[in-house]
Amino acid sequence: MSRRQMEITPELMLRAYRIGLFPMAESRDARTLYWLDPEQRGVIPLDGFHLSRRLARRLRQAPYRITANREFEQVINECAAPRPSSPESWINGEIRALFLALHEQGHAHSIEAWQNGALVGGLYGVALGGAFFGESMFSRADDASKISLVHLVARLRLGGFTLLDAQFQTAHLAQFGTEEVPRAVYKRLLAVAVELPARFLAAPPEDELAEEIARLRITPSGSESHPA
Repeated sequence: MSRRQMEITPELMLRAYRIGLFPMAESRDARTLYWLDPEQRGVIPLDGFHLSRRLARRLRQAPYRITANREFEQVINECAAPRPSSPESWINGEIRALFLALHEQGHAHSIEAWQNGALVGGLYGVALGGAFFGESMFSRADDASKISLVHLVARLRLGGFTLLDAQFQTAHLAQFGTEEVPRAVYKRLLAVAVELPARFLAAPPEDELAEEIARLRITPSGSESHPA
């Protein structure tokens, strides 16, 4: 962990992501950011993503309308909002402003889940070459963030991405096949991925998206945690 010694700009953020660093704040009111470079990195394998049978059934029911890059600002605001299980947030005003700038530049992207016109789930992150750096997700309805993640994975696979960085392994992410890889291994994967000519597909053809979701590996539902 390294505390910031200079002004962080969107350009500096991209350079940092390219070498495996990412910034966080200690709280939503914190005035200082620090850089992280974990010894073990959480990576969601795009070719080995685990889709439980229960979640596959939910996807077929299409409980939510899924979009991309429609309401990036609202997604990051929801991710930063207090939750019963997590009243604090690492997303402070400076991080929010930096990601809004990256979104305006075409580097940061969001996935949104809608129900009856209301945003009920989503996630956001940064794309750099063939690497996507997942930052945060939120859910206000059953499975909304999970379904958003499935749609992200399908878009990344279609767009030629090879690396989905989850930052840290968690019990929630483990159900999707997330692996911990040592820092040196992660940086080798990253160095290759960021040079690839991948493209984030906000609105791929619906039939191609459905076919890509259908190709995801279905696993038993026993290890799946509560809906979120």
